[in-house]
Amino acid sequence: MTELPPRRAVVLLSGGLDSATCLAIAREQGFECYALSVAYGQRHAAELTASKRVADSLGAAEHRLARVGLGQFGGSALTDPTIDIPIDARGANTSPIPVTYVPARNTVMLSIALAWAEVLGANDIFVGVNAVDYSGYPDCRPEYIKAFETMANLATKVGVEGERMTIHAPLIELSKADIIRRGTTLGVDYSQTVTCYQADDTGRACGRCEACRLRRAGFLESGLDDPTRYANGKPPDLSA
Repeated sequence: MTELPPRRAVVLLSGGLDSATCLAIAREQGFECYALSVAYGQRHAAELTASKRVADSLGAAEHRLARVGLGQFGGSALTDPTIDIPIDARGANTSPIPVTYVPARNTVMLSIALAWAEVLGANDIFVGVNAVDYSGYPDCRPEYIKAFETMANLATKVGVEGERMTIHAPLIELSKADIIRRGTTLGVDYSQTVTCYQADDTGRACGRCEACRLRRAGFLESGLDDPTRYANGKPPDLSA
């Protein structure tokens, strides 16, 4: 009896905690994983270096880096150095959508993943968006993922020919602590990941931005050791 080849999946991999866990879940589900990282002009480029480490350690069949110049448009503290990144919870809840939101980022990245998936003959795309411990980004909501999947099946050759494309968001309803627990059971080495919005060139976290605070709170709630390296040697003060 001829053994069927493994199903292929494209996994968006930023180099952060969530996407690393997402890659581990895709692997656990039996997919042959093709990791895709996107350099979109982010100030925290250390995460792209981390993405290579994570892809290697979790056994991705291939890892590619796509480049898109979202920084040329600005509009986000993550791409425009003239916009301050909120620190120590300052500004974190002043608007439903904070200044760290990058306009259309997930739509752009999922579209690139969709293009590669068609070429690979992959009918599955994994993305580590989360609608629980997140910053209010509109492109992290379940209804957005559902809408993109509908579009993907309308706008592609594979969809027209009857092969369904599925967008998987396995973390979307998990807390940060649950994500960390799940990833730990799957062998994710979180010391290899970078989550900070303004990590230094070596990947050390600032310990003050909202991403750092959410990550730290997740480790505390999970009861697991936090391997994050901080530039000042100290984790965030969550009481601030």
